[in-house]
Parts: sequence; C-alpha cells; structure tokens
Amino acid sequence: MRLVQVAQRADDPERAAAFYSTLLGTEPTAVFDPPGLLFFDLDGVRLLLDRGAPTSLIYLQVDDVDAALARLGERAEVVSPPHVIFTHGDDALGPAGHDEWQTFVRDSEGNTVGLVAFRPRP
Repeated sequence: MRLVQVAQRADDPERAAAFYSTLLGTEPTAVFDPPGLLFFDLDGVRLLLDRGAPTSLIYLQVDDVDAALARLGERAEVVSPPHVIFTHGDDALGPAGHDEWQTFVRDSEGNTVGLVAFRPRP
C-alpha cells in the first residue's frame, strides 16, 4: 500500500496556487476550475487543493526550514518558529544522527502546514 493523494482546503485556487508554487518551487501539474481543483506532484504523491476539502495538517520535507520560510516571506504566517522536535538515534523515524527541525505556517487558505528538515547533529 502506498499513499496516493492528500487534500487541503483551498477557498481561492488561484491564491493557493501562488502560495504552493512558491513553497514547492514548481507550478501545479493540473488545474480544473471549475470546480476549483489544483494538483501538485510531491514525488509521486498528489497534493490536491480543493474548495470542497476540509482543512488538514500536512507535513512537507524541505531542505532547510529557514530557507523555506525566507522563500515564503509575507505569504505565510509563522505559527511556530523553527525548532528541533526530535533527535534521531536510529533510522526508525528519520536518518540516524540527525536532528529533525520543524516549523509550522498557515497557508493562504488557513491550513496549517508543517515544514520538516533533517540536519546532521553537531
């Protein structure tokens, strides 16, 4: 079994497209408006932004949480600043010997998005 798609609420698909294009560094792979659907490819998993979807909390891996926040600039409200959430002693949940950094932002549609990066432990 593998994850195929995650949906996020998007009241304004054009505004959501601008936010996620900036965050992900890529344009949507498909847009259907009406009815207000847009898709991004996340390494084979579809991110669906949909007027009819409920809000949800998704976590996206980025190379660097600070750089991702800088790239978003004023587009996102920081809910929780970057911080170490966990230190991985083994490979059960992430790469051994790395700190897991997370920050949380509110997207253009009011959804919370967790940004996650792994940094080698100093």
